[in-house]
Amino acid sequence: MVENVIIMGAAGRDFHNFNVYFRGNPRYHVVGFTATQIPNIDGRCYPAVLAGEEYPEGIPIHPDRDLARLIREHRVDLAAFSYSDVPHTEVMHKAAVVTAAGADFIIIGAPYTMLSSTRTVISVCAVRTGCGKSQTSREVLRILQGMGKRAVSVRHPMPYGDLTEQVVQRFAVHTDMDRHRCTIEEREEYEPVIDMGIPVYAGVDYEKILRAAETEADVIVWDGGNNDTPFYKPDIHIVVFDPHRAGHETAYHPGETNMLMADIAVINKVDSADPEKVLQVRRTIERHNPSAGIVLADSAVIPDDPAAIRGKRVLVVEDGPTLTHGEMTFGAGVIAARRFGAAERVDPRPYLEGSLIRTFADYPRIDRLLPAMGYGPDQIRDLEATINRTPCDLVLAATPIDLARLITVRHPVQRIRYTYRDNSRPTLAELLLKRLSA
Repeated sequence: MVENVIIMGAAGRDFHNFNVYFRGNPRYHVVGFTATQIPNIDGRCYPAVLAGEEYPEGIPIHPDRDLARLIREHRVDLAAFSYSDVPHTEVMHKAAVVTAAGADFIIIGAPYTMLSSTRTVISVCAVRTGCGKSQTSREVLRILQGMGKRAVSVRHPMPYGDLTEQVVQRFAVHTDMDRHRCTIEEREEYEPVIDMGIPVYAGVDYEKILRAAETEADVIVWDGGNNDTPFYKPDIHIVVFDPHRAGHETAYHPGETNMLMADIAVINKVDSADPEKVLQVRRTIERHNPSAGIVLADSAVIPDDPAAIRGKRVLVVEDGPTLTHGEMTFGAGVIAARRFGAAERVDPRPYLEGSLIRTFADYPRIDRLLPAMGYGPDQIRDLEATINRTPCDLVLAATPIDLARLITVRHPVQRIRYTYRDNSRPTLAELLLKRLSA
């Protein structure tokens, strides 16, 4: 008998699970996706050209709130949980909704969805959103460049636009991001790597992406999203931990899975974290995955002009996903404001425009800073308007991109960059070279 399936997702892992696990499998018929976490990704359709001949009209994408009703109406047998950075308790709440509605609930085992490569694959993942995964990926790429290796980065999917135009994407220059109409979130991941002279691949069909990347690389660096597991089978699996959220490494899905699979565990932000929390995370890793090599790292905060921050009333703009589903209450911008003597962090909440009002309602923990939300043109316009309405002396832009390329800001803007630095030995390079030569 054919089983009816719903895939629960957020426009990334869900599509990949469909492509590698359900597409072309005569045992299953996928009646729909449900979408959550990311604005404006429901109400679309996974197109027929990607879904295959069994789905001539494509596969509809529904809001997550309709899950129970869809299970009953479509006589769904199986719901596959396929998104990331969710508390373990929330996963089981979803399981309760599914099973009460009459379907089985599954999480597909990580190895079942990993594609094999003919090249060396190094994956960089994390236990939570906002641990410093991207800066660690860039450090891995720098190490490989120093070894004379041809490296490319393959980024976890962020397919928020026309899926038929995003099957395989390659970014090598800034105009590639303009041509693909990238969101702020996408640009934050692609731009710093492009600036290193390294191409970035992304898209929807990661089998096709892998084969394209293999044509120009000795080593493929999988740059994960949120705290998801790799789409490619890694030869070396690097996992990043955040001592500012000590304890989360065993409390969130699938971050704990990443911890258990790690070859190298990077405890980041040691320079700004409580030493007791760093030790707590280290002991957790040693207890649950004693074979992992452990690296201590700093997330170095680098302002354009530290002296210009002192005494100023600043509006801090931080990375959006870190503050939203990453649940952090501060980032590099707040650290820079404190460290370099800002007189005040201005509260943007009285000046919010449009979609940002809903963002703050959904994430009430955000306080006296502004997430750089930009999942589409409307959000980017709302971000620009909110920044310009907020009275301040200086905007501290602590996102990985140059916001001034995308929006017009009336206030002076200072970029706050943050980068990977080894805190002590063993260094990341030492452990990576040891693993590569093994």
